[in-house]
Amino acid sequence: MKQVQSYAAILKNGLWHNNQALVALLGLCPLLATTTSATNGLGMGLATTAVLIASNFTISLIRNLVRPEVRLPVFVLIIASFVTAVELGMQAYFFDLYNVLGIFIPLIVTNCTIIGRAEAFASKNTVPRALVDGFAMGLGFTLVLTTLGGIREFLGQGTLFYQAELMFGPAVHFLSLRWEGFQGVLVAILPPGAFLGLGGLIALKNFLDRRLARTETLVGASGHQPH
Repeated sequence: MKQVQSYAAILKNGLWHNNQALVALLGLCPLLATTTSATNGLGMGLATTAVLIASNFTISLIRNLVRPEVRLPVFVLIIASFVTAVELGMQAYFFDLYNVLGIFIPLIVTNCTIIGRAEAFASKNTVPRALVDGFAMGLGFTLVLTTLGGIREFLGQGTLFYQAELMFGPAVHFLSLRWEGFQGVLVAILPPGAFLGLGGLIALKNFLDRRLARTETLVGASGHQPH
């Protein structure tokens, strides 16, 4: 009998254990290309999350109605429809941010994270679980994009959340931070900086995972929490 994941396990998988950017290494094209700033990373991450949640919901809803032979074309059609809706919404309400992200918004339809979750999870699970999976995977992806964008922006320009008003309006201009006098390290906002930054985040996650596994081993061997 197939073991059903708990909602807590689904959340942990999306945020950490099976993070699509740090573990599965999916969606690297927008991840590397749009993370020149924290604002860009956050905007791209939220757009991807919206598509993930909506497509997971729809695919789970119709999973018993779609024949196996045509499931992938149907999944792609559903994802493309939601990407178009998100793109039109950004053009209407976040036009400046849409111009910055450019071609990478319509290219969400080719993001392997979304089609991967549709095939591996949404098409095999109930609607509530599919919704939680879409939210968790999208949030995990967004956190990586925003973190990497923040690191590259700060090292490259000495700023953090520069042009945050593109997403949240003029009222949040105070979120934009600047390190006065810092000239920046140009390589951080160039393509090599994206690869170096992502490699650093993956290395950090692997280090933390090893430390956690070692701690759990010590706890199991001693029978009590180490001091």
